[in-house]
Amino acid sequence: MLAKLSTRSSIRRCAVAGTAGLALLGTALPAADDSPPGLTRFYDQKVTWSKCEGMDMPKDLQCGKVTVPLDYAEPGKGTLDVAVARYRATGKSRGSVLLNFGGPGGQGVAQLAMGGKDFMGLTNGYDVVSFDPRGVGRSSPVSCGNASDSALDATDGNADVTDPGAVLEELRAAAAECAEHSGPVLPHIGTVDAARDLDVMRDALGDDKLNYLGFSYGSRLGAVYAAQYPEKVGRMVLDGVDTLTEPLADQGVVSAQGQQTALENFLTWCTEDIACPFGRIPREAREHVVDVVESLDKDPVPTDFGEAFSGQDFAGALGQGLYSRELWPSLQRAIGRLLEDGDPSGLEAFLSGGFTLPLRGRPHAGLTDPADVPLDNLPAALMAVNCADDPDRPAAAQITKDLGRLRARYEQASPVFGRYRLTQVLMCYGRPKGTDYIRDDVKDVDTPRMLLVGTRGDPATPYRWTVETARRLGSSAVVLDNRGEGHTGYGSSKCVHSKVDAFLLYGTLPPDGSSCGSDRDDE
Repeated sequence: MLAKLSTRSSIRRCAVAGTAGLALLGTALPAADDSPPGLTRFYDQKVTWSKCEGMDMPKDLQCGKVTVPLDYAEPGKGTLDVAVARYRATGKSRGSVLLNFGGPGGQGVAQLAMGGKDFMGLTNGYDVVSFDPRGVGRSSPVSCGNASDSALDATDGNADVTDPGAVLEELRAAAAECAEHSGPVLPHIGTVDAARDLDVMRDALGDDKLNYLGFSYGSRLGAVYAAQYPEKVGRMVLDGVDTLTEPLADQGVVSAQGQQTALENFLTWCTEDIACPFGRIPREAREHVVDVVESLDKDPVPTDFGEAFSGQDFAGALGQGLYSRELWPSLQRAIGRLLEDGDPSGLEAFLSGGFTLPLRGRPHAGLTDPADVPLDNLPAALMAVNCADDPDRPAAAQITKDLGRLRARYEQASPVFGRYRLTQVLMCYGRPKGTDYIRDDVKDVDTPRMLLVGTRGDPATPYRWTVETARRLGSSAVVLDNRGEGHTGYGSSKCVHSKVDAFLLYGTLPPDGSSCGSDRDDE
């Protein structure tokens, strides 16, 4: 099954991959004021800024790098460069605000280049900075070579659950190939190390405190930083808040449920239009979607790329289109082309990132430049980080025993998305055990007050995760309830956008538990 990795297949997998990973960050974590010997030189550097190289880079975007140790426990063993980019403050700068767009695996430099206009308000007081985390994009990117498709094929909706031993063998082989292709960064790619890089970046930018805006996975990174360096936290916003405690198996079910809810909201909207390809009755539309997935899995349709478009590809395209209400009209038209003309090209555009909005707190497949970054870097990094952050490693016997039951549980959560979300349970098999630091120690942080934004209709990070994480972080956390739809709030809600900017620029926090109504309420 280790077929040659094609460009188109790799991009598809980037778009539809679930979560999983390979790496392990080490053991005990030194306190911020008790760093191991050898770190001083990393904290003595300053960023040298220059024009960004690459296609379609904005002229006013500057790029640079920050050198960090490969292994913080043994900083003399080697280094890597973290790529950074910034828009300069328009007036007098009070320092920097760092952005992480999510993923894990999202390229911050490219996403800032594409979505920078959304943050121009913050340049009234800050240099706006983003970065490619270690293992991602221009920062020592990891790769799984030809193993990416094989591992995902072994765990997708078409996998044979009657032969779990074969599935586990594929995963074990994929883990070995990922280690071979990724090099020395792979064992040091988890969020705990990324948070330590964040502190080196803060210092290299000349800031005493970290001002930070993190979307989706970026909220996990921000929370880990707050636990490690509470005295260095400035103004911090976490939007589309990730869980810090739920195992990957439970996260997969939650994600499937969230996407199913978003799909039902989309179908309710669609069936109000006479042109809806699923008809005019929501209940029948929901049944129709399931039929389409099953039909395409049995009989995929050909594409211009020479590969078949399956039901799981259809589910992946739907998942991408449901991240933002702004994408719904395009999604509706793409579905119509498939059902009416047998043409999957519109949905292929969602899978390749052609319709993906950069500011939605998840990776943007279409930003990968194969000349600089391995084609499979996104799913490889996503797998590596998520498994590095998760300590659970069920034994082969347990997986064999539970696989059928787990698949039934996922399909009950969503008859459309559940089967491919099952990958979240299996993809860590064969990889080193992840750190338990996040689950056990990221709590009760002693920091200035921070703002957590949760969106009620979020298909990826449910609102309850915002509430649970706020409770876990303690009295420092202030919750803003965004009563809208889509993944994260800053890019889709004018209210959220203004409240986040007011906090980052002026320190003005909304009352805990206050809300933003849907922008459609004002129409």
